[in-house]
Amino acid sequence: MKRSILPALVLASSVALSPFSFAEGQAAESALILVNSADLQTQGMAMVLGNAMQGQGAQVDVLLCGPAGDLALKATENETLKPRDVTPEQLLMNLQKGGAKVEVCALYLPNSGNTEDALREGITPAAPPEVATKMLSSTKVFSF
Repeated sequence: MKRSILPALVLASSVALSPFSFAEGQAAESALILVNSADLQTQGMAMVLGNAMQGQGAQVDVLLCGPAGDLALKATENETLKPRDVTPEQLLMNLQKGGAKVEVCALYLPNSGNTEDALREGITPAAPPEVATKMLSSTKVFSF
């Protein structure tokens, strides 16, 4: 019985064109990670995935809202997470070093009792119109 090679070609082409697979001259993917969970494992996994996407060439940006906004504070120091013994803050700072824009939602500072001076270096309050534009663009949005 002869088998068609069409299914194999379709599969091969879908793998070759999968997100975050960049050929020379091809524009990199853009991702916005929204984190609002207070759960450290959830925060950590969001940052792990962000670093993985960034490692594959994507432009990754992070918006911290609600209890996750505390990651942006200089004074925040959470326990380390296994298996790499790193904190969500360390993973977040690694994303920043890789070029990620990290912001706190516009409601975080006025409702947390903190000021911009309390934020880690390079982290700023978000401008809702800019975030909305990014969300409506071809940027992929992930929420944790």
